[in-house]
Amino acid sequence: MKFTLVLSAVITALLMAVAPSSAREPLNTKDPVEKAIKARQSYYQVVSFNAGPLFGMAKGKVAYDAKKAQEFANNLLALTSMKNSAMWPKGSDNVAKKGKTRALPAIWDTYPKVVEASKAFGAAVKQLASVAGNGADALKPAVGALGKSCGGCHKPFRAKEF
Repeated sequence: MKFTLVLSAVITALLMAVAPSSAREPLNTKDPVEKAIKARQSYYQVVSFNAGPLFGMAKGKVAYDAKKAQEFANNLLALTSMKNSAMWPKGSDNVAKKGKTRALPAIWDTYPKVVEASKAFGAAVKQLASVAGNGADALKPAVGALGKSCGGCHKPFRAKEF
């Protein structure tokens, strides 16, 4: 039941994340590649929305709240259960879709490496979810591992700018 509520909250957040972008660019594009780009950007907005407060708590910039920390970590865990391969079609990189994405062609050129990075992110989220509500001292190293896993994709596979 709790997982269903979390998943429902995540889906709602994903839908809400798309709404503001629809004011800038309509989602009714007929280009399936651009739809995939928008979907994955929305997914990562929800990741960021949930990870941001956890990073803040770990750095002492946000007061630690066990209940909220656990909720954010559980939301991240729910997100990692999604199968997102459809959001990553070939031709959805920053060379093919200049100005639309920061995804580097290296994602597809070195394909197994991005899968390893994704697995590292999933493992870090799983560990985080297992300790997030157990105090700030337990949260800090798990958030550090999460940050490291995020960098495992951002550094080799994401351009700094559009």
